[in-house]
Amino acid sequence: MLLEFTKMTGAGNDFIVADNRSGAVQLSREHVARLCHRQFGIGADGLMLWVPCVSGKADWAWQFWNSDGSDAEMCGNGARCFARYIQRALGGDPRPLTFETAAGVIRAEFEGDRVTVGLTAPRGLRLREPVVTAAGPVEVSSLNTGVPHAVVFVEDADQAMVQERGRELRFHPHFSPRGTNVNFVQLKGPGHIRVRTYERGVEGETLACGTGVSASAMVAARLHGFASPIRVQVQGGDELRVGFTENGDEFTDVKLNGPAAFVFEGRVEV
Repeated sequence: MLLEFTKMTGAGNDFIVADNRSGAVQLSREHVARLCHRQFGIGADGLMLWVPCVSGKADWAWQFWNSDGSDAEMCGNGARCFARYIQRALGGDPRPLTFETAAGVIRAEFEGDRVTVGLTAPRGLRLREPVVTAAGPVEVSSLNTGVPHAVVFVEDADQAMVQERGRELRFHPHFSPRGTNVNFVQLKGPGHIRVRTYERGVEGETLACGTGVSASAMVAARLHGFASPIRVQVQGGDELRVGFTENGDEFTDVKLNGPAAFVFEGRVEV
């Protein structure tokens, strides 16, 4: 099977995107892992297929896999790239569009090469829970922004042991059975944070994580009084913006804004 694909990046979080509205593309977990492999494939943090929305709840739908071939409910940077991919394929229509994910329906709006996606309502906020690690107790907050995220505040993100501490927390019994993504967050100033993320399914640090950035921003709002929107510097160097409304103990109208860029196109034998 010959797969025509587009390589895209959202603030350094990179993806393989392909049109499967016809249903002709059938990918296994092994196919996805090989295509995303950085030495033996195209190389990406995840893979998305554009498919019809059979439920009728949105304009379109996606199938999304992490780079290891596992399913993922949601991906914020991937959502921006996916929306821009569809927009270009449909002739550059500037009007908003919607697509269905396993986490719910996502609405996307366009402003040049930046895309704003409305995330599904976050749930499961837990603040300042002590978690025992090999290095001692760590204060961890948690929020599910489509996928589960743990948030750890650090003095200096450059010094955070993202790979080692991130992996330990990702598989920690506290987050069993499915584990969690782990974000290390540095306060940069009022309404400004820096985030480094260990991503579940990639099993390592990525240059950006949209749902992680969003979870980190909302936890920072709750614990440090930051107001919407919050500026977030990611490891790839770009700045994302997270907007939201606080209604008592809940967050609503969560929006993630950032770049979505085309890298290259090609064909590969699967």
